[in-house]
Amino acid sequence: MVLQELHLLNYKNFEDASFEFDAGLNAIVGKNGIGKTNVLDAIYHLSYGKSYFNPLAVQNIRHDADFFVIDGKYNVDNKNEQLICSLKRGQKKVLKRNGKAYEKFSEHLGFVPAVLISPADRDLITDGSENRRKFVDTILASTDPLYLQAVIQYQRNLAQRNALLKFFAKNLTFDNDTLQIYNAQLDREAQLIFERRLAFIEPFNELFQEYYAAISGQAESAEISYKSDLSVGGFLDLLHESLPKDRVLQFTTVGTHRDDFEFKLNKHNIKKFGSQGQQKSFLIALKLAQFTMLHQKIGKKPIFLFDDIFDKLDEFRVQYIIDLVAKSSFGQIFVTDTHEDRTLKVLTAAGISYKIFNL
Repeated sequence: MVLQELHLLNYKNFEDASFEFDAGLNAIVGKNGIGKTNVLDAIYHLSYGKSYFNPLAVQNIRHDADFFVIDGKYNVDNKNEQLICSLKRGQKKVLKRNGKAYEKFSEHLGFVPAVLISPADRDLITDGSENRRKFVDTILASTDPLYLQAVIQYQRNLAQRNALLKFFAKNLTFDNDTLQIYNAQLDREAQLIFERRLAFIEPFNELFQEYYAAISGQAESAEISYKSDLSVGGFLDLLHESLPKDRVLQFTTVGTHRDDFEFKLNKHNIKKFGSQGQQKSFLIALKLAQFTMLHQKIGKKPIFLFDDIFDKLDEFRVQYIIDLVAKSSFGQIFVTDTHEDRTLKVLTAAGISYKIFNL
């Protein structure tokens, strides 16, 4: 799978820009703030129907413009494919494949998978559990449509149950029969989510540990562990036990929406005990494991997007990573950097075809 051409119209800071990419490695270089990251985000946008960095779609429209268009031409399984993602102010975003619009963006997941590494990924370590759940959900949703539907339905049911708890509190009333209906609906989806996440973590952790060991030179041990309320009891029992607390707080305090994936380095929380370099290596290993799992499950090599490749990494470590992803097990690669000379040095040493774009 190769992205051959990309055309951006009113996307973020680009008024009108076109790129023709190499099937191997593509380096986008230039000063900070010139739009290097926006090119990667546009590619990610075509893969997932949304921006990696800005969840408010309308904010991806260039200032003083009324719309944006991202137009990508791919070779997928030796077939020419065109994807167009567009948004006009006041209207819904549209994603088309070969001129035909998707009814649901979820139908597109997994068609042109991509993995993006960015300095912003540090939020996976420093922020709360929601970001880590989203990271895992993105992988599972790209490979398992039933999982994606379960997550969507669970969130709907959760919102309805929370609204019911607020209604009880506001009106000084309580209807256990109605509550049990929502409990049963939540339980059905929660069990599937829990089982899929539980089945995911062991093989993913093995891939991650292999990559981290290679990047760190076997100097440290790293692991990911899965924590869930459902691992200690049936969900319906947990909902029953938490009901007094839920009624006071007016929201659901147990469930898979509270799941977390703990990141540990040498048995300790990496947020507290990991240096910036260790955290960056941890995140890169996470994304390399994501790439490999998507490749195994989907059968396509995801496009690999590496934003600000030298951020908190020395040249030796960057060279190792480029050499690693330049192997045949990886496909098309995109990197950004502020200095063309050091980028050129690394790419030349990797010994693969490349193309450099100066913005």
